[in-house]
Amino acid sequence: MNNLHSDFSHLAPAVEHVAAPSNEDRLRRIRSDRWIGYTRARSALQRMEELFTWPNKQRMPNLLIIGPTNNGKSMIVEKFRRDHFVAPAAEGGDREYIPVVVVQTPSEPSVARFYSGLLAGIGAPIRRQARVAELEQLALQLLKAVRARILIIDELHNVLAGKTDARREFLNLLRFIGNELRIPIVGVGTRDAYLAIRSDDQLENRFEPVPLPVWEEGDELLSLLASFSTVFPLKRPSFITTTEMSRHILSRTEGTIGEIAKLLTAAAVAAVESGEEAINQRTLSLAEYQSPNERRRAFERMLL
Repeated sequence: MNNLHSDFSHLAPAVEHVAAPSNEDRLRRIRSDRWIGYTRARSALQRMEELFTWPNKQRMPNLLIIGPTNNGKSMIVEKFRRDHFVAPAAEGGDREYIPVVVVQTPSEPSVARFYSGLLAGIGAPIRRQARVAELEQLALQLLKAVRARILIIDELHNVLAGKTDARREFLNLLRFIGNELRIPIVGVGTRDAYLAIRSDDQLENRFEPVPLPVWEEGDELLSLLASFSTVFPLKRPSFITTTEMSRHILSRTEGTIGEIAKLLTAAAVAAVESGEEAINQRTLSLAEYQSPNERRRAFERMLL
């Protein structure tokens, strides 16, 4: 393990100073969440920024961010929310300002549960056994009071989990909120979210789809891997942008960015603990990581 780099020019500037401290500090940094900006994520964020500044009008535009599970949708939402977070004191008063409101679709598309989750998300007290009409009016009043400028509804594919009447009622709710508040709505979910929106002609015309497909071989993947190689505080450069390495990583992770990040994080941990100090074939093999397919097979064996 000789010839460790005395400088860390192979790392991003914000990471260079972290490569020298103790292994414990570096492992903590490696295991932390991080934002990796890639083309489709930046495009989605840019489109959300456009909606954020959209002038108030009768019919506001909406987005539908669609992609498989574990493919970066929630990270995009969290990045956008953080970028627009306003501390209560920043306004100089005691009224809270929440320009970006994020709520999760209930596991069953119940209007009452949705409004309850929405109120909890903005920190509002909820009276037990409140009627739907009461929850609705309180939610609308508070969204206006906190000057919400965009509403993000995550896990929108849960709409399909409900019975026909419940689904219809929930889709009507989306239309109602958009019309009443005149703010853009961003739906986030898997392909089922798109199928749910498509089932309503009016909503389908209002929601612009923004797909986040699984990753494939090519320059975009190599650029993503290059970004990852600069953010782990390792003392040697990680040469993972070759065709051979990208194919290996892609085949093990099934092409979702969440799995790619999980594998590379495990390999970076192995690189520190083994003294290898780089992500390479050896540390990828040492990584404590199971592919989605390996996890499925292990679970199926448990059921036998």
